[in-house]
Amino acid sequence: MINTEKFRKTLQKRLQELDVRLHGIEDELDSHQSKDWEELAVEREEEEVLEGLGTSGQDEIVKIRAALRRIDEGEFGICVKCCDEISEERLAVVPHTPYCQKCA
Repeated sequence: MINTEKFRKTLQKRLQELDVRLHGIEDELDSHQSKDWEELAVEREEEEVLEGLGTSGQDEIVKIRAALRRIDEGEFGICVKCCDEISEERLAVVPHTPYCQKCA
């Protein structure tokens, strides 16, 4: 049987890390206000990278919250597609996964 509390703590810790990271990205994006055209071009490139990181972080947050709901509903560790058990090894690598290795 899967120790859901261990995974709950892991997922909550990751949520906190993402929250800090996303706030840092937001602060960095707000700080770019260069008047120099060359600097502005570099800042725009940096903003694109930061926005990509922010988007991936937001996507991960959605997945983590869904996994926490599955824990609350007693469905964590069960593949949402085939209803087989997700291996602990897979959950250790991707704790928010809703899929077993076969369905992923």
